Amino acid sequence: MALDSRRLNVVQICDHLGWPGSRMHGVKRLFAWMIPRFDPARFNVSLISLRSPDTSGDRLEDYGIDVSYLSRSKFDPRTLPALLQALDRRGADILHLHGYGATTFGRLAAARRGWPALLHEHANLTDTPWFQKVADRLLAPHTDLAIAVSRSTAEFVTRARLVPEARTRVVYLGAPVDEFAGGRTPEEVRSVRSALGLPAAGPVVGTITRLMPAKGNEYLVEAARTVLDEVPDTHFCIVGEGDLRSDLEALARRLGVAGRVRFAGYTRDVAGALAAFDVVAFPSLWEGTPLTAFEALAAGRPIVATDADGLSDILHHDRDAIIVPKRNPGALAQALVALLRAPDRRAELAAAAAVTGAAYDIGVFVRKLERLYGLMDEIRRTTGRRAVAEADLGFLTALGHPS
Repeated sequence: MALDSRRLNVVQICDHLGWPGSRMHGVKRLFAWMIPRFDPARFNVSLISLRSPDTSGDRLEDYGIDVSYLSRSKFDPRTLPALLQALDRRGADILHLHGYGATTFGRLAAARRGWPALLHEHANLTDTPWFQKVADRLLAPHTDLAIAVSRSTAEFVTRARLVPEARTRVVYLGAPVDEFAGGRTPEEVRSVRSALGLPAAGPVVGTITRLMPAKGNEYLVEAARTVLDEVPDTHFCIVGEGDLRSDLEALARRLGVAGRVRFAGYTRDVAGALAAFDVVAFPSLWEGTPLTAFEALAAGRPIVATDADGLSDILHHDRDAIIVPKRNPGALAQALVALLRAPDRRAELAAAAAVTGAAYDIGVFVRKLERLYGLMDEIRRTTGRRAVAEADLGFLTALGHPS
């Protein structure tokens, strides 16, 4: 049956919908942006989590997303029959898989039923556990295509996750540009600053992050000491949740900057927080490609970031950001001081960031997926074999709207 005469049932499958101490992590935010943007006349997109129900304050169900939970533990053998039952009930046509458990059990289900399977890798790690290698090697023939969020993530997919390079593509994510590009009035910025515990006036360096080792936030706290020596009226704001908050607060106290480094916790108003920052900092050590970087670009904010993989894929030194070496608080501080002292340079970077950000709209990403899903279904129905990687997939890697 032709795609235009039936709705494709696309099922997103993930391991879980929360990290300890974090209400809205990256992949969960991606689902919140992405799933409601699919054309409802052509696609019925739902989500299955292999783990227990999300009990955080921000649930995807509140966004009108159809979510089911299998409530299975990591190695529970009952996961596969439960997943097959849930997928059969949905009349699944395409499986889009996120996470180790999801890509393992999802490809097993795909092999049983002949469903096309799309592996989506968001991590940029050095290796995988031995048992995942065994699973990935056995399931590689049942991977129609793998998409990775950055070049280094694609290398991880082929090297560690054992997906052939010919079946791997880099497809950058994005942010909802319309939600971030509007800016805020001075009154709104003052209101947001007040809500974040910041002064109404004076320079603010901020970041929106998870408080975890990969994000390198300790280097931003260390850089704060040098920045405050040079630009004494600066305030720092670290927005986000995570296990390292107490350690970072202790570091700020040891360095004597606790009064100027504000740990603001979680905020729903990310666009407002970005508007409240004079400079946005990303001190990451390693990344896939962080959604917060797409948000900062879309919001047109001046950015200082490290050369961490993933960030360097989408940011351009001296054009839309200042790039400094990772693990180098001195270089980070020097770049921040230079921008805080140069409002014209900040304005130049901000304008260029907005141009870059416009090419990474989440709607563009969704249109690419719609085209890919249709192609996967057409190939399955017409040839009965997995030949997606042999098709012309140039639309996936092109910036801007797919033609």
